[in-house]
Amino acid sequence: MGKLKLGALVEDKPVKISVELPAAIYRDLVAYAAAHGAENEQPNQPPEKLVAPILAMFIGADREFAKARRDVPAP
Repeated sequence: MGKLKLGALVEDKPVKISVELPAAIYRDLVAYAAAHGAENEQPNQPPEKLVAPILAMFIGADREFAKARRDVPAP
């Protein structure tokens, strides 16, 4: 397997939210957590710790969102 896109996790002050995921997505998240832990020598990484970095990576890669964000100031 090649290098995963998600790098090492950075600790930050968390904000707690609750979401429901389809079972297939959760299984993929668990598998990704295992692969990520093995790659970064952090075994048994809980899958919920990956949600925020994955979302940040997705949002950061969305060029249309970045453009819209520049055009409309945040409230």
